[in-house]
Amino acid sequence: MQFKVGKYDVIAQPMNGSAHMLRYTVRLHGKRLGALASMPTESDCKFMESPPPVPPLKPFVYYRPGRPKKGATPPSASGDLAANTAARDDLPSDAIPDALRGRIND
Repeated sequence: MQFKVGKYDVIAQPMNGSAHMLRYTVRLHGKRLGALASMPTESDCKFMESPPPVPPLKPFVYYRPGRPKKGATPPSASGDLAANTAARDDLPSDAIPDALRGRIND
C-alpha cells in the first residue's frame, strides 16, 4: 500500500513476524527518511526530515560531593574527640550525667 502525506511518500508493508501490524516507510524524492510502526502524520515526516539539534552529551561525573575521593587518606582523629571518649570510659557505671541529675531530683 502506497500513499502520500503532504509532500512525503509513505509505503506500508507488513512487519516481519506480525500478521496485523504495518511498517510505514517515509520517503522524500526517493530518499528514505525513516520508518514508523504507526501511521505517520505530516509533522512526524517533517521531524524525520530535519530533526532538532541534540545538545552534546555531558561526561559522567565520578566525583560525588560529600564522599572522599579514591585514595584519599582517612581523616585523623582530633585530640578533642580522643579526650572525650577516654573521659567517658573512665566514668563508673553508677555515675549519673549532669544533664539527667536535675530530672532525677525533681
